[in-house]
Amino acid sequence: MGKLTVLALRAVLVVLLAGSVFVQAVMVPLLAIDLEELDADLAHLRTPFLVITVLGVVTVQVVLVCVWRLVTMVRRGTVFSHTAFRYVHVVIGAIVAAALLVFALAVVLAPGEAVAPGVVLLMCGAVVAVLGVALIVLVLRMLLAQAVARDVEAAQMQAELDEVI
Repeated sequence: MGKLTVLALRAVLVVLLAGSVFVQAVMVPLLAIDLEELDADLAHLRTPFLVITVLGVVTVQVVLVCVWRLVTMVRRGTVFSHTAFRYVHVVIGAIVAAALLVFALAVVLAPGEAVAPGVVLLMCGAVVAVLGVALIVLVLRMLLAQAVARDVEAAQMQAELDEVI
């Protein structure tokens, strides 16, 4: 990966991380204030909605930090090691957690007249899409495993060749 690509990706990661911190520090408290004005019959939705929102932002932050670490490993040429798997596993876990949070939000909003049934159905579709992203990352993890195995095999062959010479 070129230096310009790494720099551009890091710039995007910094902007996204700063935006997520802004959402946590400014937008969530404003949302909490807005939700205080809900009707009495919808007031029970306030706390679950805020908790799911904060946890959802945390899952995004976890993914951003892990991607930063993986980009660092790529830049150093150490991504084809077993250490990279730890970050990939955390990314997969965070994506699955995000899908579960979206599903939990759909469950919280489903009963009653808070939102239309079509919106809940769309949220369930979003859960399937987010789980699809987790599966894509899992496939990429399998490709990383193959690359690590090939790297180990190449190192062994190089060692054998060095002995012969």
